[in-house]
Amino acid sequence: MTQPVGLYLQDAHSIEEAIGFAQAAEAKGFESVWQADSRLVRECCVPMAAFAAKTSSVKIGSGVIDCWTRNPARIASTFSTLDDLAPGRIILGIGAWWDPLASKVGVDRKRPLRVMREVVESVRALLLCDGPVTYQGDYVQLDGVELDYIHQERVAKDVPIYIGATGMKMMELTGKIGDGVVLNYMVEPAYNLRAMEALEKGARSVGKDLDDIDRPQLIVCSVDEDRQAALDAARLLLTQYLGQQPHIMAASGVSEELLNEIHQVLSWPATNEEVKAASKLVPDDVVQRCTASGTPEEAKAKVKEYLDAGCTSPILYPLGPDVQLMIDSFSDWKP
Repeated sequence: MTQPVGLYLQDAHSIEEAIGFAQAAEAKGFESVWQADSRLVRECCVPMAAFAAKTSSVKIGSGVIDCWTRNPARIASTFSTLDDLAPGRIILGIGAWWDPLASKVGVDRKRPLRVMREVVESVRALLLCDGPVTYQGDYVQLDGVELDYIHQERVAKDVPIYIGATGMKMMELTGKIGDGVVLNYMVEPAYNLRAMEALEKGARSVGKDLDDIDRPQLIVCSVDEDRQAALDAARLLLTQYLGQQPHIMAASGVSEELLNEIHQVLSWPATNEEVKAASKLVPDDVVQRCTASGTPEEAKAKVKEYLDAGCTSPILYPLGPDVQLMIDSFSDWKP
């Protein structure tokens, strides 16, 4: 059986190029295309709409929006609109964001588990279009709110909600309330084993099984016949995330000593020169441990490690110089 594969797009390519990649991925049998809501560079919903308009069958997901800066009613109306554009093909991926970015824009990420539960529950209720929604939570306050269609029939929107969980408490909550999880990138495959335990614990607490939770995983995938060129292409992004995002630092499996060295050079925001300087600290073996980088066969072997550790489908973020080569390498893949 062919392995389902997704394509992940962030901000390394222009939107016009990204549309072309989405179309190429669909033509090659990819199951999904995901757009990052990346840092403060590229908002995801605009390119998602572009991908949806220029494709016909591939699923389109957000990977991921944050649960703080969009009101739940606006999240529901946005993703309902995307579903109008591509019925049954839209996935809402949502996460708890990260510091220092959040605090620098005035967001206090207090009680993220509570906030995530309230946002997911209220957005799902709104998308069901089953009448006015009243939700009185600690964070979410809705008073008789609904997606008030006048010119269209009110029907339930088929928009599954996937939580971008990294920590084990959020992973357990995802098992309870999520339709799926978006497993993070820049982690080694061994991380997945702990994630599966937490997901299963959460799922069983509400009468579900682990198999009831879809488990796609973001994976940086830098492919080139020149192995060193592939590793170098992945190194910059890996360095940036290890230096800027504490939740990924903690989950990466990278030594505390190396993380401290990187963090002394790099934080958020950072210039391209600072990222390049910090990347000199990151050896090849760390790049290969946390990404699927190298020749096509090396990349496929690494992705299989994530699948063997519980991921249901890879969502590949192409960073090599030849994106089409990566797409071709994973077309009709049978690991």
